[in-house]
Parts: sequence; structure tokens; C-alpha cells
Amino acid sequence: MPEPVGVEGISQEVLYLAPWSEWVPLAGTDVPQMPGVYLARRGGAGPLVYVGMAGERQGEGLRGRLRRYNSGKALASGLGEAAFDRALADPQWLRERLAEVESGQPRRATEWGKAALAWADLHVCWAVTVSGTAAKALERKVLALNATEWWNRAC
Repeated sequence: MPEPVGVEGISQEVLYLAPWSEWVPLAGTDVPQMPGVYLARRGGAGPLVYVGMAGERQGEGLRGRLRRYNSGKALASGLGEAAFDRALADPQWLRERLAEVESGQPRRATEWGKAALAWADLHVCWAVTVSGTAAKALERKVLALNATEWWNRAC
């Protein structure tokens, strides 16, 4: 089997599962409107923390899923929830939110979601699949490797 084209920070086992894009910051990411799987890591060179998938999503695929996170409207699902849960466990992040409230400048929930994602400093890469079903299968294969301490709820 030929060596896969490497994406820095991904184990060889994960690299062999699919052709992955290069890493890019989650904020402002322009990704394909296709079904697929995305990996998230903390910072430009940090550890893998999350694997997720996107089906067809009304023709939006990966782009629609990641755009939902960037909008702050995905506080109760997937990566948005995982980042928010971890931000809520950080006393400094909570002090910053409390200071906003105490200064008379409370934010809406979506703004807190965006703040949590900014706190997490997530970078993503992705692999396009032919369907949502194929994306789900690839996501399961990556999660089964247990190569990291995933933020995913199922792990």
C-alpha cells in the first residue's frame, strides 16, 4: 500500500482511512458542500480532540455543518457542545463572561457559543465522502482507533 500524503498531526492509522485536506482554522473555513468527515484539533499543531461527520445537509454537506458551528447556533450538538462544555469548565473563561454580565453587557447564547469556539482555537481538516452513509462509516472507523481522548460524547 502506498504511503498516504501526510497531514501533520494525524496518526498513520487515520491517514490510511481517507485523503484528508490540509489543516485550517475553523473560523472562516471554506469547505466543500459535500458529505464527509472532519477532524478538529486545538491550535495549529495541537492534539486531535474531535471527529465529526456531515451528510448531505440540504446540499450543504461539510460546509453547512461547520458553518453552523461558526454561527454559534450549535451549542447543543456535536463539536459546538463539546467546546462549550470545556469552556464552561475554565474559570478564566467564566470570569470573562461574568464580567460582561456585571458590566451590563450580557451576550446572547449564540455569542457565548462563538466565544467558546474562539477559546478552543480549533483547526480542522476533512475528507469528502460519496454519501452521508459513507461519512458515518468513516467517522466510526476513526473513532474506533481510540488514538486520542476524544471530546465526542459517544467515546
